[in-house]
Amino acid sequence: MATEHVSHIKPYSPQFGVMIPLGFQKFLRTCVIYQLFRFIAINIRMTVLILKSHH
Repeated sequence: MATEHVSHIKPYSPQFGVMIPLGFQKFLRTCVIYQLFRFIAINIRMTVLILKSHH
């Protein structure tokens, strides 16, 4: 059974199906303070999970 190839879809067109980040999302992705806070929060969550698994 042969499959037909999809014709080329240009990036950022509505058919591409990917959300384009807006200004606030771009800010959060590049903000060092926010990234540091998220890093610490994720590490705390992982530490709690590991401590719970060791009884």
